[in-house]
Amino acid sequence: MSGSTNKLGRENGICGRALHLDARYSSLAAPRLARFGVETSDRATTETLAMATPAEEVWALFRETDQRLRQRFEETDRKIATLSELIGRQGNRLGEFVQEMVRPTVVRLLRERGLPVHQVAPNLTAYDDNGQVIAEIDLLALNDQVAVAVECKSHLSLDDVNAHLARLATFKDCFPRYRSYQLLGAVAGMVVPDQVSRFADRKGLFVLAQSGQAIEIRNDARFQPRTW
Repeated sequence: MSGSTNKLGRENGICGRALHLDARYSSLAAPRLARFGVETSDRATTETLAMATPAEEVWALFRETDQRLRQRFEETDRKIATLSELIGRQGNRLGEFVQEMVRPTVVRLLRERGLPVHQVAPNLTAYDDNGQVIAEIDLLALNDQVAVAVECKSHLSLDDVNAHLARLATFKDCFPRYRSYQLLGAVAGMVVPDQVSRFADRKGLFVLAQSGQAIEIRNDARFQPRTW
């Protein structure tokens, strides 16, 4: 009898420890499952899932969670791509706005610097023999001897300046009708950081920037433009 009693006590003790471990596990299961996107309706369901789920089902749950996460990441990537496209379009529109701001004033501003230009040609595009675009110029202010190629940006960066310098280096090859012209360069922007303005100035470019409701040339009176 005593042996049976001891055996029963041991079994009750084991069951008690097992229930304690199961309850402890179930208390940890809910937040962990929720973190992986698995929701349960109540505590009892969570405990049942935690206590009754064999290893195979746990791995199946992880695989399902992984698939859900992948789908969410893919959806996020699509949203980011769409947003980037919208931002790019908005940036292009802002660039066009800057171009329209600069266009009516660039002749006057350059004349004040001793360049007797008298017309502005917008949106020049050069194509190769295969019809591919090889060069684009936002604005070209010119007379019969001098041409100033202007690049317009909403927010002018160092990369924009370097790109325009490269564009000026190949301009006469892309637009051979201006081969005999004295070519100068200019950059314009609604926002032109000081370091970008100084860099463009050192490279021999006119710097046109918004000042209040107007456009001004930032280069000082000692500035000497570079010719190409």
